[in-house]
Amino acid sequence: MNVVFVIVLLLLLAAGVLTMVRLFRGPDTLDRIAALDVVVVLIVAAVAVYVAYYRDGSNIPLLVAFALVAFVGSASAARLVERRERHR
Repeated sequence: MNVVFVIVLLLLLAAGVLTMVRLFRGPDTLDRIAALDVVVVLIVAAVAVYVAYYRDGSNIPLLVAFALVAFVGSASAARLVERRERHR
């Protein structure tokens, strides 16, 4: 089972590297916001893998709270960018 966890974490790391490339090279602000949202999803997935590996459910409320705050933040940022684009 350890091999599966290592493979999953390596795939999450590869996705994180590709997402960081999109974050730094993104041509538009909305691309960067989407990349940050993907980074949050990857962090939540990595913590979920940690919870599954150590069979410790004490971090699950942290996962839910972090995902909720990230969702509200990315939705607010997208709305702010949309308003700013309309005024140009």
